[in-house]
Amino acid sequence: MNIVVLGCGRMGSGLARALAFRHHAVTVVDVDPAAFFRLEPSFAGRTVIGSAVDRETLLSTGVERADGLAAVTASDETNAVCARLALQVFRVPRVVARLYDPLKADIYRRLGLQTVTPVTWGIHRMADLLCYSRLDAVGSLGSGDVDIVETEVPPLLVGRTVAELKVSGEVRVVAISRGSRTFLPVDGTVFHKGDRLHIAVLGASSERLQALLGLD
Repeated sequence: MNIVVLGCGRMGSGLARALAFRHHAVTVVDVDPAAFFRLEPSFAGRTVIGSAVDRETLLSTGVERADGLAAVTASDETNAVCARLALQVFRVPRVVARLYDPLKADIYRRLGLQTVTPVTWGIHRMADLLCYSRLDAVGSLGSGDVDIVETEVPPLLVGRTVAELKVSGEVRVVAISRGSRTFLPVDGTVFHKGDRLHIAVLGASSERLQALLGLD
């Protein structure tokens, strides 16, 4: 895949290295030439010096042929504008923007833009750690509003069904690891001792999930 990364800060450089390691063709843009020192000497991608909001700079990256674009500059406004240009003008199939402001991220997400909000995810994760949560957060979806957590099935749920650990729109068991296999359960699936549960939960419903699991 051909992927354009706008911004070569800590996230942009790390993303570029990760994508190059996966053998994707990566082009990184930054207005500051010194920013490219964050890339490893062995980085095989291209670097372009220029403003991410400049049309000529974007064209020089081959954005019109790109399979994906990540807007991760230090400016929320720049990221939002560039991401929308990539989607609406250059028709890039996959576009993601990093936005620090959760309110802006929600607005742009409603407009069809994929956003990542480190602040939102960080708030929920730090709250869990400070409260000694026994839920292991393994991932975050969208802007961080939905987390994927893991936990061993508590004794009080052994012998009960997946439906009893479901709250519509808030909590859902998406997979169960049992022995050497992992499978997708149905509402009638019965929990066994030793099951490892993979649960999708709204960040705001973390405490409710802990109560259902008897972990509060």
